[in-house]
Amino acid sequence: MSAPEPAVERKGCVPDLLETAVVVVVRTANAAGMNALAEALIRGGVRHMEITTTVPAALDCIASVQAEAGDRIHVGAGTVLDVRTAKDAIRAGARFIVSPVIDPAIVDAAKTQGVPVIPGCMTPTEILAALRLEVDCIKLFPGRVATPGFFADMLGPFPNARLMPTGNVDLATMPQYLRAGAVAVGVGKAIVDPAAFAHGEWDLIAARATDFVELARRTKGRRQ
Repeated sequence: MSAPEPAVERKGCVPDLLETAVVVVVRTANAAGMNALAEALIRGGVRHMEITTTVPAALDCIASVQAEAGDRIHVGAGTVLDVRTAKDAIRAGARFIVSPVIDPAIVDAAKTQGVPVIPGCMTPTEILAALRLEVDCIKLFPGRVATPGFFADMLGPFPNARLMPTGNVDLATMPQYLRAGAVAVGVGKAIVDPAAFAHGEWDLIAARATDFVELARRTKGRRQ
């Protein structure tokens, strides 16, 4: 029997997430410019960048961006649908794992390596299952269904759940989610617009990132 892989300690990822409250979800048709995108997000104050596995050469992107950016940003793997992908992403350097589903095997694979895991849930039963697995945060997805009102309703029976919407998040809805009790938000095209990415409009992306990070900080401050 082969020896188990050594645990990997990932310091700061979850505390930073609770503080900055913004995860930028990157789902692009090509990988060119990913490091430049990361630099733009860093300039905008973003601390969490989720590269989905649907991006071509996603694991290579994660490895390259994390190596170049260091501790200035936490690069995670999104759209993780199986254990093998989770393990491969962690080997590539992913500092957190995000899935659109709740799969105990994926959760266990990440936790065994000391990597935060954010599974996707939609129903009270799924949220309870995630809480019993002691996950770091729960993604409520899709956001068009999990509205701010839905968040408030779910925090009734699950007041200690760390819930994060993905999809349907823009500058108008983000404060609504945070005031309803979300600990963070996953933001995609509202920051990384496909056209802006394709044309390398890094200043525009950095400015959009700044708008979200600053609004999240103000909103969380008012809530407290």
